[in-house]
Amino acid sequence: MPSETAMKAAMQAYIDGFNRADAQGIADLYSDDATVEDPVGSSLKSGKDAIRKFYEHSIATGAKLKLAAPIRGSHGNSAAMAFDVELNMPQGAAVIRVIDVMTFDDAGRFTSMRAFWGPGDMQMSGAPT
Repeated sequence: MPSETAMKAAMQAYIDGFNRADAQGIADLYSDDATVEDPVGSSLKSGKDAIRKFYEHSIATGAKLKLAAPIRGSHGNSAAMAFDVELNMPQGAAVIRVIDVMTFDDAGRFTSMRAFWGPGDMQMSGAPT
């Protein structure tokens, strides 16, 4: 099991990679057979290729991620983080408030990511920028 420090560092690398528009770098944080469920309740994206494509699409929206609180570890193989997705939509600037929960393998790679957010977690904040 990876250390709490290693899990938090991997999650920070995820945020940093997204904000650098590095879909391949994000995919490399995942194990080969990992899954992404974003949002929870949607269909799973399985395997690095599907995960990389998911992040390529997400990054192409111009979205940026901003931590809303410190990344949280655990006494097990999971960690969580609360963050805001800041993006521009045709209707204007928007923020989606998200909590991601990642599980890790012994090598410190993500085996799963589940993104908790619903329709009520999206807020329009103004005119298009």
